[in-house]
Amino acid sequence: MSLNQFSHADEIWAAHPGLAVLALHVRSLAPDASAPAAQIAALHEQARVRLAAGPEGEFPEIQAWRRAFSRMGLKPTQYRCAAESLLRRFRKDDALPALHPLVDACNAASLAHAIPIAVFDLAQVDGSLQVRPATGEERHLAFGGEAEQPEPGEVVFADEQGHAHARRWCHRQSVLSTVRPATTEVLIVAEAMHDGASQDLDRLQQVLAALLDALGGRVLDARRLQRASPALPFARA
Repeated sequence: MSLNQFSHADEIWAAHPGLAVLALHVRSLAPDASAPAAQIAALHEQARVRLAAGPEGEFPEIQAWRRAFSRMGLKPTQYRCAAESLLRRFRKDDALPALHPLVDACNAASLAHAIPIAVFDLAQVDGSLQVRPATGEERHLAFGGEAEQPEPGEVVFADEQGHAHARRWCHRQSVLSTVRPATTEVLIVAEAMHDGASQDLDRLQQVLAALLDALGGRVLDARRLQRASPALPFARA
């Protein structure tokens, strides 16, 4: 087994001191597991009730990410964090498409908590993974199959071979490390910026633990990352 780590570069912590992070290393996902329908339905209902009281753009969790995107020089209504995009789609369609049991479960948790959650297939990540400013040499594989090159300074999830597994921070993930039927080991990352984010991530961790248990996943490590202890080490099988 090789020892690697997930982390945020110090530049990220310095620029976004309110950042709160939850990272989980999960293995032994059951290949034939079904999405926990009752749990997902309950999470969808939480999101539905909250959206009935006002649009996602008024949520403090989303407003905090919009401010972060503005600090990065991005138009926050053009480039949205993943949680806002999910909420917008759910508000319009009252449903989300079924993709994969684990992804469906994490999307439901993201909806209910208005916190972006990324899931990476660790078999497709080369070495360690870090959230950091791009050098301009990274490569990103879009869902349409296009190869893209993030601009220097853009915040990306980058591995040691220069693969950008997400662009514009939590805006868009690469198809390279998306969860697929053969996936057995993943890294789950939830990030929040709003006041009270730490307590909300505590609650989200409990929700994710229950969902992962229903899917047959084994949480090998779960950590709250911060500037003083910014890394989750992981050893691949």
